[in-house]
Amino acid sequence: MTRTGLALALLMGSTTWAFAQQAADAIAPEGESGDQVQLEAFGDLTEPARDALAAKADGRPVTGSDWMVSAAHPLAVEAGARVLEAGGNAADAMVAVQVVLGLVEPQSSGLGGGAFLVWYDAETGEVTTLDGRETAPFAATPTLFQDDEGQPLGFMDAVVGGRSVGTPGTPRLMEVAHRKWGRANWSGLFQDGIRLAEDGFAVSPRLATLVAGEGDALARYPATTEYFFPDGAPVAEGATLQNPAYAETLRALAAEGADAFYRGPIAQQIVEAVRGAEDNPGLLSLRDLESYRVVERPAVCVEYRAHDVCGMGPPSSGGLTLGQILGMLEGYDLPGMGADSPEAWRLIGDASRLAFADRGRYMADVDFVPMPTEGLIDRAYLDERATLLSGDDSLPEVAPGQPGWSHAMLWGQDSALELPSTTHISIVDGDGNALSMTTTIENGFGSRVMAGGFLLNNELTDFSFETHDADGWPIANAIAPGKRPRSSMAPTIVLQDDMPVMVIGSPGGSRIIGYVAKAVIAHLDWGMDVQQAIDLPNIVNRFGPMDIEAGLPEVLTEGLTAAGFELNETALTSGLQGIVLTPEGLEGGADPRREGIALGG
Repeated sequence: MTRTGLALALLMGSTTWAFAQQAADAIAPEGESGDQVQLEAFGDLTEPARDALAAKADGRPVTGSDWMVSAAHPLAVEAGARVLEAGGNAADAMVAVQVVLGLVEPQSSGLGGGAFLVWYDAETGEVTTLDGRETAPFAATPTLFQDDEGQPLGFMDAVVGGRSVGTPGTPRLMEVAHRKWGRANWSGLFQDGIRLAEDGFAVSPRLATLVAGEGDALARYPATTEYFFPDGAPVAEGATLQNPAYAETLRALAAEGADAFYRGPIAQQIVEAVRGAEDNPGLLSLRDLESYRVVERPAVCVEYRAHDVCGMGPPSSGGLTLGQILGMLEGYDLPGMGADSPEAWRLIGDASRLAFADRGRYMADVDFVPMPTEGLIDRAYLDERATLLSGDDSLPEVAPGQPGWSHAMLWGQDSALELPSTTHISIVDGDGNALSMTTTIENGFGSRVMAGGFLLNNELTDFSFETHDADGWPIANAIAPGKRPRSSMAPTIVLQDDMPVMVIGSPGGSRIIGYVAKAVIAHLDWGMDVQQAIDLPNIVNRFGPMDIEAGLPEVLTEGLTAAGFELNETALTSGLQGIVLTPEGLEGGADPRREGIALGG
């Protein structure tokens, strides 16, 4: 942390500088500071990008008068910035950003995965969402993730290989978004990705560390072994990594659109890689790829502090669960309590537990199972649930509520895992359009199966491995042919008086919801700027124990323990990428726990 950043943090009365420093130093070689690594790790960056890295290290938001892009890697942000500088809009820039992220941050997202996109249209004032979630193959059966005795497979036994691969949605989502809202030439949006794939890019500290930690799982299949372990050793930090196969795939997409991915040679490569995965082949077929469709869905919006917090509905649980948390907190004076109040975090933690209880029972792909979507965020229902928070101590136990239904249906409790990975893109363009998109291949490095220069997802393991719970009730998130697995991705746009004021989202598995809730509360309730809100220590509760980052102030740890919480100190590597729209202009922030930046112009 620079002296300027430390001074700013101390003046704020905050401990967030410590977390920023820990995150930067965690990827720093011995003898170097996080600042040095951040400025040197990505090769030849533009001066604005270097300034943005320095601002993040100092805990300062980046400013812009016209446009802003925030994403998880400087090279991807630069690609989006070039599109915006040339007159493109947020939909155009998203394509360029995603294409580069799939190359330089392959462990998190890419063409082989899926995404959810929330769009605010400046011309119409409407909020629209696009569902680019992966789908289960038509050949999928209820016992796909069970052994011969009907018992659930071990999680990683299911993940690694073709069995876990769902039909990718990201390429089609990019095309649908561009056709609906974009204005730049489609083929030109792939130029940076093609150039970097052919000429090579510097392997970042995070990518090098994650590859080295993968070991046998990532080296099981020839294509991934050859790419990530050249000469038998994991790719080294700072090494130049080229991906000619990815460049070839991008050229096909640039020339022929998304059909080049879902039909023809690329589709054939995907199917052969999935079905030919040694020891754990999958079911994906050419028919699955040809039949894939992106679905436009209504946004889920909840009122909070005179703002509308809008996000993605089912099959994502992100918008509903975030909305439930905020809705239950609406009647409590979080602004008066402040960010250092154990009582504020008790309320946030138990509201999250109550929301996650509903998530586990009711939330799944609404195209396949009936869901009380409106009932879950009904004001009267949330007020009733909020009364459970009125005591002084943590709730001894939580259970799903009984939201209003338009029809009767009973579901069992789901325990499906959703592990941290994923990435997020936030963009505001010069016309006032806003885009929030969370994009993923699920677990780090997905299925570890590679085709066409990109990794394939393991998204099917987001389904429940069991079809019924212990009481015999069917589980809403059970796998079915063509069904989309439940997700926690929570791309979010906050509006005031029908105008966007905040664009936010994060990776992090099922903790995504808590990360985004923290940032929204920090900005709206505690008056923090976007970088301060992102830097704020993560405190997350889903199922009982309170997950906390190391170094939390004693006033919080002692207060939360006294309230009855079990504290679990762990790495909470959020990747929040945010933009706040103010009367003076745009402010962008990026999570110090990862490698991203925000750039404005």
